[in-house]
Amino acid sequence: MDHAYELAELTPEREADVAALCRMALDLPSDSIEADQIVDRLRSPGPVPGSAGERRITGWVALLGSAVVGVVLGSTGYGDPSVGHVDLIAVHPEHRRHGIGRALLARAEASLAEFGATSIALVGNAPVYAWPGIDVRYTAAVCLAEASGYARADIAWNMTADLTPGSPALAPTTEAEARLASAGVAVRRAVPADVPGLAEFAAAEFGPGWGAEVAASEGIHYAVRDGAVLGFACWGSSRPSYFGPMGTAAAARGLGVGGVLLRRCLREQHAAGLSSAQIGWVGPVPFYSTNSGARIERVFFLYRRSV
Repeated sequence: MDHAYELAELTPEREADVAALCRMALDLPSDSIEADQIVDRLRSPGPVPGSAGERRITGWVALLGSAVVGVVLGSTGYGDPSVGHVDLIAVHPEHRRHGIGRALLARAEASLAEFGATSIALVGNAPVYAWPGIDVRYTAAVCLAEASGYARADIAWNMTADLTPGSPALAPTTEAEARLASAGVAVRRAVPADVPGLAEFAAAEFGPGWGAEVAASEGIHYAVRDGAVLGFACWGSSRPSYFGPMGTAAAARGLGVGGVLLRRCLREQHAAGLSSAQIGWVGPVPFYSTNSGARIERVFFLYRRSV
């Protein structure tokens, strides 16, 4: 790294400067517009309700004088604290190619090793994450990972749901909800008193990480029959534009619960002012395509290495 730059541990008073840097350094508009929320979310330490573990965080900035020109954020894995995650790394466009990214990455790796990590993942540390991995369009980050000895371990993708008027994602669910009601299934928007039970359902059916994401969501819709939860869908857990997770109990699959819950959430995101939603870390591509017209748009490389 150029000797004009220095590294310093990220302190709370510099977090606003880090968010401002990310608004400049995150090249994709869908990321830069949510920079403040991303930084705030990734800097959340400690246990998360519904999760199985504790998240220890580290953060470092590159300074040129008093100006923040680079940042790296990292955390220990919830399910396995021996895995350290690099959650975000960004360098101001005018200060790239000076070794700042490499120096920040090395410092984060060292900090995570001090926490007990024996491997490092450039992979989202669910339930608190901003991306599944490195978006393939962030070429500089891909080059940094591969030059630093990381091996590509997997690929993940997001789907984009168009939320402009007339799109399939905003199609009404009135008739489908009436059919569900005739089968004894009620569909509701969660109120605060519902959230602990829904988080418990998600954790029991799909794992503790999902329970934590439900607990942190901006909006949750769920289906219930005879007092038993059949399924849920939520949005705004990781980022305001993100939909998910969603899940349906095995006994309720095939009733059409999932499609109704999905579109109810997407309509709510539209009402919140969003023109599109990201369905993060997607598994069942055909389901989301059929029920919302969503398309695969963001693709991520997931990298790992030992330390």
